[in-house]
Amino acid sequence: MTLIILGHPDWEKSLANKEIVNGLVNSEANVEVRNLQQLYPDFKIDIKKEQEALLRHKNIVFQFPFYWYTMPAILKHWFDLVLEYGFAYGSTGNKLRGKNFIPSFTVGSAENEYKTLGEHHFRIPDFCKNLEQTAYYTQMNYIEPFYFHGTSLNAGYTKDEIRSKAKDQAGKLAELLKTLE
Repeated sequence: MTLIILGHPDWEKSLANKEIVNGLVNSEANVEVRNLQQLYPDFKIDIKKEQEALLRHKNIVFQFPFYWYTMPAILKHWFDLVLEYGFAYGSTGNKLRGKNFIPSFTVGSAENEYKTLGEHHFRIPDFCKNLEQTAYYTQMNYIEPFYFHGTSLNAGYTKDEIRSKAKDQAGKLAELLKTLE
């Protein structure tokens, strides 16, 4: 069974992330979605409920739009609170050991902007080291991130292009999840 921790700050306006999540929900994968913005619009996260959700699943997908080279604030806040000492790390913090940590996100800009001479100077994997270290620190199995570029209407991509790429990503994620069960 798979848990999707959805960290999208404006779900109603989402194109790509919504298509990915809906694709996973409609796939053969057994999926539970925790939409953090809907559950906690006041940012008052119920730590115990979130930890209980983590304990019920082997595969944890972190789904979010790539904002300012990282995850949105609600998801970062979730990490800060839920992955606490004694639960996720520390001498007795082994509750996530062996679970799969699967980052899945969308990037608004074109891929050629994420390179040394591009507008953003670094490749996307360079921005993912914090995710990888979090997985290792919590004794989870880090799965290479699933992501794709070109999800911003402001950057000139069409809704059809964005939805098509998102459907592809949902399909790839669903295939991965089948292999991990």
